[in-house]
Amino acid sequence: MVEVCIIDYGMGNLRSIQKGFEKAGARAILTSSADQVKKAGAVVLPGVGAFEDAIKNLKEGGFAEAIRDKVNQGVPFLGVCLGLQLLFESSTEGGLFEGLKILPGVVDRFPAALKVKVPHMGWNSLAYKDPGHFLLEGIPDGTYMYFVHSFHPITKPEQVVATSTHGHEFACIVKNEAGNLVATQFHPEKSSTAGIKMLENFVAFCKK
Repeated sequence: MVEVCIIDYGMGNLRSIQKGFEKAGARAILTSSADQVKKAGAVVLPGVGAFEDAIKNLKEGGFAEAIRDKVNQGVPFLGVCLGLQLLFESSTEGGLFEGLKILPGVVDRFPAALKVKVPHMGWNSLAYKDPGHFLLEGIPDGTYMYFVHSFHPITKPEQVVATSTHGHEFACIVKNEAGNLVATQFHPEKSSTAGIKMLENFVAFCKK
């Protein structure tokens, strides 16, 4: 059985993502130990809350270095919601704060000029930019996923696996060049059977 290590760094209720992975057939371990992350064969970075607090907790807990090392080693890595945003160079939430700098780009708020409701909350459809990506296998283009966020990443086209639209098109699944890292702005664990299928696809990738 695949074991995924879910990082508990004090940001959000992690039980739902743990249960999601259990439904997807994985052994899901919550850990607040950077040393355990360093030994993991697959890593998940979830999170709900403020970017500033999150990056502070990651750095103080020794997770920032551990995350970079695991990604560089080619270990399967999944970021979810705030866990996606933290992977970028910086965020404008509450100021300008440095991220993990694993992916190029900045995380920014939905512009006021769009006149859309913020936070963006509820079900929105996906538009595939990299339809052959392993995370999307068996999930039709246009499938709806569950979002709760006010900020989104602005990055290079080659990093984008899928987009969604809320006033304007934004990246909602991103990847790294090596292919071992993928991250979602939405919550697959709260996105019904399609979301669990996405977690199953990640687990299958871990087995390879």
